[in-house]
Amino acid sequence: MYTEEELEIVDYIEDEAPESVSDKVEKIAALKSAVSKKYNQRKAINIKVLESDLELIKAKALKEGMPYQTLINSVLHKYVTNQLGDIKAVG
Repeated sequence: MYTEEELEIVDYIEDEAPESVSDKVEKIAALKSAVSKKYNQRKAINIKVLESDLELIKAKALKEGMPYQTLINSVLHKYVTNQLGDIKAVG
């Protein structure tokens, strides 16, 4: 069974000459904004790293003139967006 809303959608799709939404530009802008907020939202995480690795990261970040958390975030982002290259697991 279809809900009333689903039947309205089917009717709209099957209509020979569907009407455009009156506030289309505003709706598209609202959807783009919602997607942008969702995918640009930051989430705090906790990870355990070797103390020696953290010291090296902090030293590199200092040399680059940025906070070490920013450096870690940048490396993670580059890795997941395939801008860093393949990294082989150790162990």
